[in-house]
Amino acid sequence: MSLKLGVIGTGAIGQDHIRRCSQTLLNSQVVAVTDINLQQAAKVVADLKLTAEVYPDGHALIKAADVEAILVTSWGPSHEEFVLAAIAAGKPVFCEKPLAVTAEGCRRIVEAEVAHGKRLVQVGFMRPYDQGYRALKAVIDSGQIGEPLMLHCAHRNPTVGENYKTDMAITDTLIHELDVLRWLLADDYVSVQVVFPRKSGKALAHLKDPQIVLLETAKGTRIDVEVFVNCQYGYDIQCEVVGETGIAKLPEPQQVQMRSGAKLSNAILMDWKDRFIAAYDVELQAFIDGVRAGQVGGPSAWDGFAAAVAADACIEAQNNGQIVKIALPDRPHFYG
Repeated sequence: MSLKLGVIGTGAIGQDHIRRCSQTLLNSQVVAVTDINLQQAAKVVADLKLTAEVYPDGHALIKAADVEAILVTSWGPSHEEFVLAAIAAGKPVFCEKPLAVTAEGCRRIVEAEVAHGKRLVQVGFMRPYDQGYRALKAVIDSGQIGEPLMLHCAHRNPTVGENYKTDMAITDTLIHELDVLRWLLADDYVSVQVVFPRKSGKALAHLKDPQIVLLETAKGTRIDVEVFVNCQYGYDIQCEVVGETGIAKLPEPQQVQMRSGAKLSNAILMDWKDRFIAAYDVELQAFIDGVRAGQVGGPSAWDGFAAAVAADACIEAQNNGQIVKIALPDRPHFYG
């Protein structure tokens, strides 16, 4: 039997998830949708030829008897409200990042899930489902390069829009590294410093770009992440792990190598959707399969909380130029 899904939010990412759940993935059926713009929600249903009801709001959708699991893809500040409502209804919920717009909001979700007594929440961090990151983690976990000592990383975008602000380099961009690097290393952060190199002439007047984020983990691993969102040349994600006995590097996306016009070249992607489109399919299929098996897995509410705490410290470090401590409370046994 297909898992009957309700989707809250029919913007770009919501539409993508509705399409993949309806046309690409196995054992899922979108039976309910809603959006702050109900006309748009109805148009998505019509365009994708779905047999789905358009509900007046997220709470009505969550309460619907035929909705077995929820996808929250609405405006970020609404995520906490709908995730808490799904937990209260005892329904599994996949929430796109951010889990909540504050660490305190994430903490409330963690507490609600622990009180419920069973994992219901999966957070939409897709990089742990990327084939390249999984291969890199397999090398680290195998011990082939010894214990990780340093990580050199980069998150580069060709350009960003006028409304992109300096703190968004943390909350919209680095947030993916904050999650996936914890997962890669099975380690937590204890401090961060942010430094600003010479500003790119391609950056807008109000934006400090690039930035270098310097993280330290509980085990003493040092991480540097270059965030450069006006690099012009492409969308480029890098991660090199320096171990005691060797180095492992995130593989490049597969591209045809060309010899033409006296040049040897490989194309570079320009869009993050192209880089991680397969990971989105894998993560949502994992959610569907997990719910059907009675066990939600993947990035947890605790992972969402940990990323939010680290992000808050990074923004403080942006503003004061100092080394800022990152302090997490003890992880509940509930999360393993």
